[in-house]
Amino acid sequence: MIYGHNSNVKVAANTFHVQTEDRGPAHSLIDTTVYFQGRVLHRRTNNYFDLLPLNEDRAQALKIRLDEQHSAVMEEIRSGALQLSVPPANAPAVKAPATSPAKSPATNGTVAESGGAKRKLEVEILNPKAWLSGKHVTLQIQVRENNQGIDKAKVSVEIEGSAETTDFSGETAPNGKTQIEFDMPRLSGGDAAMVVRAEALHARGQLRFALRTKPRVPAVGG
Repeated sequence: MIYGHNSNVKVAANTFHVQTEDRGPAHSLIDTTVYFQGRVLHRRTNNYFDLLPLNEDRAQALKIRLDEQHSAVMEEIRSGALQLSVPPANAPAVKAPATSPAKSPATNGTVAESGGAKRKLEVEILNPKAWLSGKHVTLQIQVRENNQGIDKAKVSVEIEGSAETTDFSGETAPNGKTQIEFDMPRLSGGDAAMVVRAEALHARGQLRFALRTKPRVPAVGG
């Protein structure tokens, strides 16, 4: 099983996104990346060759090691031990893909780039029946193009109609998968929706569906 975490750390007026992922036994790496407005500011990688081949006990040890690395980076950001060079305010920003007309609600969807570009990404939620537990959201997402997983695709999740600004993000592993976790914000309107966007090079994809009082991901074709 591949583990991962996505967290936001706020320091003064800046919010940093910290993503830690297990790159899988084929790579045997625990990879932590720190983002600021879509830019990579820091990367930390440690191998776990000593835990191979994985079994139940070693998999648990891997999860603990990954948790500790993720927590350590976040604490270093908070304490200032990890010096991050924040780009100046007038630097070109990395913008999320523009919202395109939504498809019928489903667990996966695609959308072409504006301007008639042919390249498009498929965005799929892999845990459609178990993505919400109480108020905690755990989205297991896969991004593909022509049925192939896309590595290092930028994935963002926005809750439209929430009482606060939301923007949760992550980056896919070589198999095209990523996991994004956050607490569901309070919804302020009846037209709330969750929008999942993915971008890699010149290809984009989007998945959008409405949120109800008890949110769920509608079945395919629903």
